[in-house]
Amino acid sequence: MTYKITLIPGDGIGPEVSEAARRCVDATGVKIDWEIAEAGADVINKYGTPLPDSTLASIRKNKVALKGPLTTPIGTGFRSVNVAIRKELDLYACLRPTKSYLGVRSKYQDIDLVVVRENTEDLYAGIEFEEGKPETKSLIAEIEKLGKKKIRPDSGISIKPISITGTKRIVKFAFDYAVKHGRKKVTAISKANIMKFTDGLFFAAAREVAKEYAGKIEYEERLIDNMCMQLVQKPELYDVLCLPNLYGDILSDLCAGLIGGLGIAPGANLGEGLAVFEAIHGSAPKYAGQNKVNPVAMILSAVLMLEYLGEKAAANRLEAAVAGVIAKGEKVTYDLKSDRNDPSAVGTSQMADAIISALQ
Repeated sequence: MTYKITLIPGDGIGPEVSEAARRCVDATGVKIDWEIAEAGADVINKYGTPLPDSTLASIRKNKVALKGPLTTPIGTGFRSVNVAIRKELDLYACLRPTKSYLGVRSKYQDIDLVVVRENTEDLYAGIEFEEGKPETKSLIAEIEKLGKKKIRPDSGISIKPISITGTKRIVKFAFDYAVKHGRKKVTAISKANIMKFTDGLFFAAAREVAKEYAGKIEYEERLIDNMCMQLVQKPELYDVLCLPNLYGDILSDLCAGLIGGLGIAPGANLGEGLAVFEAIHGSAPKYAGQNKVNPVAMILSAVLMLEYLGEKAAANRLEAAVAGVIAKGEKVTYDLKSDRNDPSAVGTSQMADAIISALQ
């Protein structure tokens, strides 16, 4: 069987790590017809947008995509293309496993956590009102009227929607993932003691879903601030973590820190019959074209893709090859060396070569 899959190389270091991942996937023997699609800062002049309609159409047609990192300017320019893809395709579940690999520098060992992040609601819904605009002043006045709370007139406003529907489907995703992968516990996380009508709703809806899995999967709740401390102190107590959008984004980076950084942290965005797999690190434009950066996060994202396709044996082989190369510590990029200035560090493509050799 041949799979038709959309490949979005990305920008910055994206093309380099995407090519490394593509080569590793092809080396597993799984037959894939890659359809190249473009997105990101580098294609704005060509298409007039960082997210061409043709790219979304390719993902909708092929159902599965492997996407390299895309640049999102901070505080200016267009909103995140990554977020736009998730919203346009209703990829409501962001899956971010974090797992320790022998040979990666970290203060922790034996970490094996899975972050399940809601992708479509919360403050990331992008419902914002700019400071000083007439509509913002009108909104402030209406909020003060309805909520009986004073807001400074020079405020910007962001709206935080959290729905029963959105919460139940992400919590169900977390429980179904736990069942399928032999996990023991789902921990729902929010700040319900303060935001009672949004984060409180998240807990209330999660409890309803948890009832359906009673006796199969343990369920518990934690407040986000306490959860951050818990993960630093005793991460071994946790398993599958389910969170609203913003908290999920932040906590997934914390979990990546437990295993040595974003360079080995894969990600997947999943909806009804659609999936986009991506490394969770940024595009690091200052390293673009230098054949220097670690391709592991992108390759492990491809491992998640192979598993999603039902190619479990190939996924296991590729992950084992990655783990073996890292553990050996010879043909790895500079960030995976015990000394980052080690002259024996190899480049992006050379590490991919080593992983491919380990597959043989």
